[in-house]
Amino acid sequence: MFVFQESLQKIVTTLALKNEEIQNFICCMKQSLQNLEANSTRVQEDLESEFTSLHAVLDELKEGMVTRIKQERASRTYELQNQLSACTKALESSEELLELANQTLCSTETDGFSQAAKDIKDSVTMAPAFRLSLKAKASDNMSHLMVDFTQEREMLQAIKFLPVPPTPEIQASECQVCDNSITVVWTLPEPDSKIDHYDLEYRRINHEGPPRAREDYPWMVVEGIKEIPTYTKYPFTGLRFDTRYMTFRVKACNKAVAGEFSELVTLETHAFVFKLDSGSSHQNLKVEDLSVEWDSSGGKVPVQDIRKEKNRTNSPMHSPARSAMMSPKRAPSARVGRDRFTAESYTVLADTMIDAGQQYWEVKFDKESKAFAAGVALRSLGRFDQLGKSNASWCIHLNNWLQQSLTAKHNNKARTLDCTIPDRIGIYCNYEEGTLSFYNAKTKTLMHTFRTKFQQPVIPAFMVWNGSFSVQTGLQVPTIVQSGQKRNSNTSSSNASLT
Repeated sequence: MFVFQESLQKIVTTLALKNEEIQNFICCMKQSLQNLEANSTRVQEDLESEFTSLHAVLDELKEGMVTRIKQERASRTYELQNQLSACTKALESSEELLELANQTLCSTETDGFSQAAKDIKDSVTMAPAFRLSLKAKASDNMSHLMVDFTQEREMLQAIKFLPVPPTPEIQASECQVCDNSITVVWTLPEPDSKIDHYDLEYRRINHEGPPRAREDYPWMVVEGIKEIPTYTKYPFTGLRFDTRYMTFRVKACNKAVAGEFSELVTLETHAFVFKLDSGSSHQNLKVEDLSVEWDSSGGKVPVQDIRKEKNRTNSPMHSPARSAMMSPKRAPSARVGRDRFTAESYTVLADTMIDAGQQYWEVKFDKESKAFAAGVALRSLGRFDQLGKSNASWCIHLNNWLQQSLTAKHNNKARTLDCTIPDRIGIYCNYEEGTLSFYNAKTKTLMHTFRTKFQQPVIPAFMVWNGSFSVQTGLQVPTIVQSGQKRNSNTSSSNASLT
């Protein structure tokens, strides 16, 4: 009986899942039908709008050309009519003179003949007929306003629906990732002169392989990229690489429609990312994300706050037991159960250790701080230990107490650095080679290099007294730093002189 019930239950589950699948498909089909209706209406309206616009252009062109013909006809008609009127008047005057001359010749009277002949001669000399130009002032030829729309008609007959642009192909081997910049390169399978622009999308991810149903980060869009249609590249600069990978896709667009997205291409964006461990930082340090500020109150609770707390605890709603139930969990620190730094060790550590590879990060600090230090430390750094004063830490130290100085410190030994104090310091650590270098982050000028052999993982470490600083992570090792490390592999600046 139990076996049949279990079998029947599986059948019920399978049918329920299948029914749900079919219902989802039906919903999709209904939505597709609605979309089809809406999209068909939209493209038909667009088509009618385009033809209306085309007709308007043709009507406007026709009106302009007809107006040109009318103006040309009116102008020539005016010229010819004026010339015709003048010729008609001249002809009438000439005919009158001719008749008068014939009458004078036929007259038998001799008296006054000479005077009459002289008067006729003077009239002929002044007659309009002899001052007229018998060449037409305007031509009756209008062939220069003839048209031939054969080519245009063929173009109109060739009108068809705009083709969907081809799908671009991202050339992964041509893409570049360096110096927190990414250059994405893509091509088209064939040229397309109708492409207007490209839309490029990218997303941060922390996994390899195909995309998941739900990703931690949304797609970011760069629209309207206009480049050579057959070979295009787009640079992303000033990125913060806070994930392991970035994935890209691109599509081509013409004036009316967008093509399909290219195949996804995933590029590795390796960089060192960490946060600051506020749980073990000195109580005089106010840690917010990657920023630290000196807090002279030292974590002490003001008297008025204590009184408020006492009043709160008198209420059942704020009893210690209830408060304990509602308090959030503390995030794990770099060293589980580590005590806070105390006394004069105004230190805060990162929450991520370095146990391999080349890493780089930067720190911007207030140059008016009474004291500031940045470097790395071993996990064994004591809660009373100041950076650079034991064999468990290496750092650059800024001192503004009596006079300003910048020193490299390790194992309670210091070397004064003869360089300009920058606003931002870049820190490079090569764990395998035991190299710790400090750079002017803006100019990438080398300030100092420690060379040692790390026996255990190290942690980025910072100290500040009466000042503030902020850390920037997610940075790749700059190319100029890598090349500089190769050139300076035999530098004499090392921790040997500080021991």
